[in-house]
Amino acid sequence: MIIKEKYTKSAKLNSLSGSILFFANKKSEIKNINSLLNHSQNKLFSRNLKNNIKKKEIFSFDFSYNQKIIIHSIKNNKDSFEKNGAKLYEFFKNENLNKIHIFGDTIDSNNNIKCLHELIHGMKLKSYSFDKYLSKKNSEIININVISRKKADIKLIKKLGAIESGVNFTKDLVSEPGNVLHPDEYAKRITQLKKIGLKIKVYNTSKLKKMKCNALLGVGQGSDRGSYIVTMEWNGNKKQKKPLAFVGKGVCFDTGGISLKPARFMEDMTYDMAGSAVVVGLLKSLALRKAKVKAVGVVGLVENMVSGNAQRPGDIVKSYSGKTIEVLNTDAEGRLVLADAITFTEKKFKPNFIIDLATLTGAIVVALGSEYAGLFSNNDNLSKQLFDAGEKVEEKVWRLPLHENYDKLMNSKNADMQNINYVGGAGSTTAAQFLQRFIMKKTPWAHLDIAGMAFSKYGGALNSGGATGFGVRLLNELVIENYE
Repeated sequence: MIIKEKYTKSAKLNSLSGSILFFANKKSEIKNINSLLNHSQNKLFSRNLKNNIKKKEIFSFDFSYNQKIIIHSIKNNKDSFEKNGAKLYEFFKNENLNKIHIFGDTIDSNNNIKCLHELIHGMKLKSYSFDKYLSKKNSEIININVISRKKADIKLIKKLGAIESGVNFTKDLVSEPGNVLHPDEYAKRITQLKKIGLKIKVYNTSKLKKMKCNALLGVGQGSDRGSYIVTMEWNGNKKQKKPLAFVGKGVCFDTGGISLKPARFMEDMTYDMAGSAVVVGLLKSLALRKAKVKAVGVVGLVENMVSGNAQRPGDIVKSYSGKTIEVLNTDAEGRLVLADAITFTEKKFKPNFIIDLATLTGAIVVALGSEYAGLFSNNDNLSKQLFDAGEKVEEKVWRLPLHENYDKLMNSKNADMQNINYVGGAGSTTAAQFLQRFIMKKTPWAHLDIAGMAFSKYGGALNSGGATGFGVRLLNELVIENYE
């Protein structure tokens, strides 16, 4: 469904047809309501309010032959207005309402226009659906008329729109099937972002061979498709010396390689490029909102397939860093892609920090479910910034430990390290310990394992199921609060 909004300074209640939305505060009061109602209307309004306000968060009643009144009772101050907007969208959808007038001045807040913009932002995020391959698409429109004495904040609307665009682009990428969004096509789509001001550079298979990115190339060698590192640069602050760096795992389809995954649910492995999609969506958002920051996105794009040329368990590869890796399990491939991408990013861009994102381990889902992304870091300040940003936009992260005792579990007798921990336990931590070895110059670094967050079968607060876009809003908030 499509959300379209317009802004009106004032309107008389009797002149409106369709559904009319008011907001009640935690005292069950509606600010400024008496000025809109006559005596008989006030009695009808009060009676319905009294009968329903304590029972339902959102409820409606017929006010006249062509008017339906909706009351949204906002009692929980912990809920963001984005989240409240998502709830309202679900109500509109379930009630088949497509024309809503919102009396914004009834929001009990000193900055109710900001609240209104965030509310509609939440509606739009919740309304996303991937229907590209459906014969019958949902082309319904919900028309929102915002009535407020305060002028719309055009700057904020554009900023939120840029974030929506980045989130939805991420969702589009993650939702594409593997036969469409293979590494070759993915690299092409990223290149198209040049038109919004990003500087894009594509390192193809032949270039990566010359660079000796053998860890990444080893993952992709069983596929007929190419393997790539793609960089995206946004220079919104020419005075900033060091860019912020974001690195993403882009395994477009993961069979597990010769360490083959079970057939059941293998179709979900199209989502194994979600970390890279977050990075691409973030850079798109930064460019669209003209963020006053210097940032770089780096994604490693591969396809992990089975063939006569596929990587074998027991193979030893020399990574871009010069460190050797014994590949004990070809299904622990994401860390091999990130190993080269992280070292490349640190060496080429000398960034302020590196944050990598990946659907890296099933163990993180066991540990945290689908409520938190796993956070691992060598820097307390960066960890706190990520945690605080996650709490604010409800894309939450939980920090898990790194320790040299875990690191020892990744040592190999035949190479500098092995790609899995065969002892068992702490699967997400040992994967992070592996990645940390490829931070060569003590750059502040954080790893976000989003395996439990990138896709939802049932939907969440701000998504309706499928690809969630988790991470784009989190990292945007990190940038806004700390680096702009």
